[in-house]
Amino acid sequence: MRIGKINRATNETRVDVEINLDGAGKTEISSGVGFFNHMLTLFAAHGQFDLKVICAGDFEVDAHHSIEDIGISLGAALKAALGDKRGITRYGTFFLPMDETLALVSLDISGRPFLVCEVGELAPMIGDFDTELVEEFLRAFAFNAGITLHVKIFYGKNSHHKVEAIFKALGHALKTAVTIDEKIKGVPSTKGTL
Repeated sequence: MRIGKINRATNETRVDVEINLDGAGKTEISSGVGFFNHMLTLFAAHGQFDLKVICAGDFEVDAHHSIEDIGISLGAALKAALGDKRGITRYGTFFLPMDETLALVSLDISGRPFLVCEVGELAPMIGDFDTELVEEFLRAFAFNAGITLHVKIFYGKNSHHKVEAIFKALGHALKTAVTIDEKIKGVPSTKGTL
């Protein structure tokens, strides 16, 4: 089993994350933000990852520190779970339609963190979730996991659908990228390292 665990504490948040890349989509999520709990649950279900995320944050300020620190912790946990990355498929791309919305997530477990995020206009809030935090989470996740991550909404009207499509597509794309391919000997790079 490829499992990564991170316990991260700052003056603003305390975050505990555990991810099992070879799981079945079981979750225990308590981010402090209802809508974000839903997004992380969808990510894990569609990626078939067992995921635990528990966050105690400074919500009297707002959710920014908590969502960003969950991204940092989840990225670090993913990196730990991947270990030496031997035999992984490395790349994953998924188009996800959700009603009127079409989303793309494409990623490379490259060791070279980068984010391109083109999601268009979103409503300022979805329930208790500040939509500016979508990009903050994705950046923190990508940079701490060491992945190149491209996220694009091609079209759509409903902000809930757009964000939900992103998290579902992220789960699917990551599931492909972390899959072990028995044909791959060692690390999937001509450089010999990722």
